[in-house]
Amino acid sequence: MNEAATTREPTGMLVLRTLAMPKDTNPWGDVFGGWLLGQMDIAAGLMAGEVAQGRSATVSVHDVVFHSPVAVGHTICIYANLVKVGRSSMEIALEVWARDLVHLYEPERAFVAEGVFHYVAVDSEGRPRPVPDASEFLARP
Repeated sequence: MNEAATTREPTGMLVLRTLAMPKDTNPWGDVFGGWLLGQMDIAAGLMAGEVAQGRSATVSVHDVVFHSPVAVGHTICIYANLVKVGRSSMEIALEVWARDLVHLYEPERAFVAEGVFHYVAVDSEGRPRPVPDASEFLARP
């Protein structure tokens, strides 16, 4: 892992926790960036669905940065902050943290990735619809 594990703490709501398995990794035992990005989209989608109180769709992904590799056997925890809400849109910032709970127990987590996801609340026809009041979810400065 890296030194970032001791210099900061996760921010936001824990929305997803999962284990990196061998099928998710390259020949060197590190998870594919696409797998991690998919987990991030699932996490952002969970928050978007809760905020929108129903169906939502990914619109765009910005500023994704992979700070350090995640190895097979690492547990990842994804934290989400609702940054902004428009009439039908939501901007969700994610942080991905990891630690080894399988091979060599690590009490400290490492900050391994981050990104910003934009979602839109949609109705049953897939058309944008208003997001209900989301003040309880908005990140506080």
